[in-house]
Amino acid sequence: MRFSADHVEQWRRDGFVVIESFFDKAEYEPVLQDYEVLYGEAARGDGVGAALRLKEGDDAGVNRARQFKGIDILPYEGSSAINLISFHPELIAFAKALLGVSDVRLYQSHTWAKFTGAADYEQEFHCDYGNHTLLVPADEPALRTVDFVIYFTDVTKDHGAMRYVTKPDVLAALGRPAISVRDENEHAALRARERAVEVPAGGIVAHGIDTIHRGSNLVAPNGRRFSMTVGYKAPGNDQIAFHAWQAGRNRPWHNVFDHASPEQLACLGVPRPGDPFWTKRTLELTQLRWPNWDMRPYVNACRDAER
Repeated sequence: MRFSADHVEQWRRDGFVVIESFFDKAEYEPVLQDYEVLYGEAARGDGVGAALRLKEGDDAGVNRARQFKGIDILPYEGSSAINLISFHPELIAFAKALLGVSDVRLYQSHTWAKFTGAADYEQEFHCDYGNHTLLVPADEPALRTVDFVIYFTDVTKDHGAMRYVTKPDVLAALGRPAISVRDENEHAALRARERAVEVPAGGIVAHGIDTIHRGSNLVAPNGRRFSMTVGYKAPGNDQIAFHAWQAGRNRPWHNVFDHASPEQLACLGVPRPGDPFWTKRTLELTQLRWPNWDMRPYVNACRDAER
C-alpha cells in the first residue's frame, strides 16, 4: 500500500498529509504527455499561451480569471491515462481510509496548468468549503471530504508550491480554529507558520475543505506546474457537491467508460454489476449509448440474477 495508518492519523489531526512518491514514473509520465498536448503551446507562448499571458493594466478581476485558464474538467480530451488517474485503485483506497468508509464517490476532478508569468497566482489564505457545501465541513470523518492534489511535474517553492498551515498551527497562530481569515494581522500570523508542498512528479497532497492554504506564484524561468485536483466523499453525502457529471453529457465520456473497471465507474455513481438497476432494457439502452463499453460483467450478473 502507498499510504499508512500514520498518514490517515496525520490527515485527521493536521488536515494535510503529503506523500512524495504516490505514483511511479510509469503511471504519471503518460498523464504528463497528455498535459503536454493539452497545454504545451501555453508554455511556448503561442495559442493558449497568448490568452493566458498577463497584460499591462489588467485589474484584479481579470487576473483572477487568468489564474483558472489552465483548467479542464473530467472527462478529458486525452488518453485513458489522464482519464483514469482520478480513479486509481490506491487513490480510492486512500480516500476510503481517510473518510473511514467502505465506499466513496468522486465529486471533483479537474486539471490545473500554471506557467510563470501567465497570471498572478498569489492568493490569500482561505478554505475551499465555500464552493463545496452550503454549510460548513462536518466533524464526523464519514461526512467530510478529501481533496487530493496530484502533481505531474516537480514542484518547488519557485514552481508555485501550495502554502498551507496545519490545524494545530492555525490554532496556535490565531487562538481559534478557522475556516476564514479575518484581517491582515491574521494573514501575517499564518504566514509565519506556513509550509510548502514541495514534491517530485508523482507526489500528492491530501487535505480537507476546511484547511487553511493559499496559492503562490511561479518564479522559475519558464516554470510550469501541472496538477490535478480530485475530490472524494461518501455516497449519500448530499451536503457536498462540486461537478455535476451529467451536465457534460456531450463531452467525451467514452474516454472513461471504454476503459474503466466497474469499481472505478461506481465512483461516478454507476451501479455495480448485479444491482437491481440493471435489467434487460437498461442494459440494451446503455450499450446503445456507449457502444464500445465492455458491459459483460453487468450482463453476466443480470443473467445470473434471472436464473
